Amino acid sequence: MIRTTVHFLGTGDAFGTGGRLQSCALVECLDTRVLVDCGASGLVSLRRGGIDPNTIDAVLLTHLHGDHFAGVPFLLMDARYAGRRTSPLIVIGPPGVESRVRYLHEALFPGASRLPVRFDLRFVDIAPGAPAEAAGWRVSAHPVEHSSHTACHGLRLERDGAVLAFSGDTGWTDHVVDLARDADLFVCECYAWDAAPPGHLDYHTLMTHRADLSCRRLVVTHMGEEMLRRAPSLEVETAHDGMIVRL
Repeated sequence: MIRTTVHFLGTGDAFGTGGRLQSCALVECLDTRVLVDCGASGLVSLRRGGIDPNTIDAVLLTHLHGDHFAGVPFLLMDARYAGRRTSPLIVIGPPGVESRVRYLHEALFPGASRLPVRFDLRFVDIAPGAPAEAAGWRVSAHPVEHSSHTACHGLRLERDGAVLAFSGDTGWTDHVVDLARDADLFVCECYAWDAAPPGHLDYHTLMTHRADLSCRRLVVTHMGEEMLRRAPSLEVETAHDGMIVRL
């Protein structure tokens, strides 16, 4: 397996529980950098981590909820005005990702979405059974159970023997087993302790199915208040903003 680093830049939920930043993880491998999700605080989390946004080669989005993708317009504004980016950027997400990002960009910064960019910006739709390539990674989408209003995926990244999996937001589904299969790292949401809202996982359900998950390392994220309180005593590794995992 090639050396890979995952930097948890944002591990919070949509409500800022525990003062955590919203979903954003940096995957570094060889000479490439990829973001998995970029919530509304994504640019802040990059700055806080001392990471130049211009060094991001691709942004991979699990789904189009604000705490997972609303940071993309800010990333594009930074690229245009502050960073004066010239290197290519690819944004991969569920079907319609380009229109949704441009719509949000226009809502936040009227007129800015129509301005020309100095770099090659590409949007790529991804769906189960139709993988994409980004920064040397093969990216495949797995259906998860989160929302009926927008396509929601878990993402599996594969490159030269390294396998990473990210659940995005999801309730329990057998697709989670396929997503995590033999992954070197599986980053899984676990919002609640024993009674999660629809479309989210709770710790009791996750641990009931733990033996079905053949990943080598499991890290839970996107935790609500009760999960954060219990985090030190859980039988599973928990993520926090700034945490770095080296594989």
